[in-house]
Amino acid sequence: MFVTTINNVEIRRLSRADVPAIRALMVDVVSRLASPDLFAMDDEKYLDDHIEGKGEIYGAFQNEELVAYSVLAFPGSSESNLAREFGVPESDLTLVAVLDATIVHESVRGQGLQQYFHTLREERARENGCRYVYATVHPQNVVSKNNLEADGFTHQFTRLMYNGKLRHCYAKHLQ
Repeated sequence: MFVTTINNVEIRRLSRADVPAIRALMVDVVSRLASPDLFAMDDEKYLDDHIEGKGEIYGAFQNEELVAYSVLAFPGSSESNLAREFGVPESDLTLVAVLDATIVHESVRGQGLQQYFHTLREERARENGCRYVYATVHPQNVVSKNNLEADGFTHQFTRLMYNGKLRHCYAKHLQ
């Protein structure tokens, strides 16, 4: 089992038993965002699916409480694989990973957790044989845009996604 510590926060891979805590943290943090368009909420089925094989979810715990989480998705050849819009051939769709949702509670912001999650998920994508990594971010989410760009992601295009929410789409090719 993967477990590490960063700034007195324990990071570990989450399981199905953690889904209620993930969902509760998401609802709590999103309720205080300036706009509901800044984050596309996920349901429990999505979270279960990404724990059970369509990806991986990592969580950060402080004093045994979930304070942040981050999703790595492996969309495969599903219709939702954004890689098609980036020109990835159908034969390579299984080589795609997506840095999906990340939520960080206000109490632990500024400690580098999102940046750490980027690095961890990219490493896991490489270990799973992925060559392409994609991410989306709301144009007004400056912190997330800066973190992606600092990690070598490049902005490719902007479009409506997630039921009409505007998103910048970023790409990175792994060596």
